[in-house]
Amino acid sequence: MVSTPHPQRRAILTGGLLASAALFTGCSSKASDTRTPATATVSASASAAASAAAPPDSPWSAFARLMAGNERWVKGELQHPDRDPEHRKFVAPKQDPYGVILSCIDSRVPPELLFDTGLGDLFVLRTGGAVVGPVVTGSVEYGPLTSGTPLIVVLGHQRCGAIQAAHKAMKAGEKLPGKLQAISDALKPAYDEAVKGEHPDPVDAMIRIHTKQTSAALRTNRDLAPLVKKGDLAVVSAYYSLGTGRVEVLTGTPSA
Repeated sequence: MVSTPHPQRRAILTGGLLASAALFTGCSSKASDTRTPATATVSASASAAASAAAPPDSPWSAFARLMAGNERWVKGELQHPDRDPEHRKFVAPKQDPYGVILSCIDSRVPPELLFDTGLGDLFVLRTGGAVVGPVVTGSVEYGPLTSGTPLIVVLGHQRCGAIQAAHKAMKAGEKLPGKLQAISDALKPAYDEAVKGEHPDPVDAMIRIHTKQTSAALRTNRDLAPLVKKGDLAVVSAYYSLGTGRVEVLTGTPSA
């Protein structure tokens, strides 16, 4: 029998990346998975098969899996996939997340819940206002560069307290206390862009602008851009509504 080649996302572990991945074997490496792959769709009706399938290997299938989970969250039809003791044991030796989520620390925006995912499904990073710096950027890069994670989602959200505080301070020409000022400094490009136009809700406009700016910076960053160009990685910006629970895609929807 002719052996089947590994998916392309697994083929990127070459050269220097092999050395990098070896340093983090306990954090991210492939598990032998004999589960049958299924084609993910954005419909909730297909999500049951998708949650039992092997991790998505393409940006579109990963995106479709997440959006199907969000649709279940909105409708209150949660499946709570991959949270049973058997799956806990399955992922204990190794992990293979199919998505990276960069979101805010807000207690009302837990990515694992609003996308109805389970153990081993996502790398999740949460910072005030979803701002980035070298360590955060490196953490976002980790999955795509070491194990071929095919999707990054930068998730802004309605009524973000960090962005609201930064907007208020910058408008008044004031500084925020302690290290909170570092968050405000990181949000200045979004503030500068927001004040160029007239918006019915300037803070909400700033939230959306910051989310799109952050995803654009990651999409074009020196190390991630080649993966995006090859179609092995998509970087999506999205906005979460606290009231409806729905995730709205702003930019970067991958092609099917």
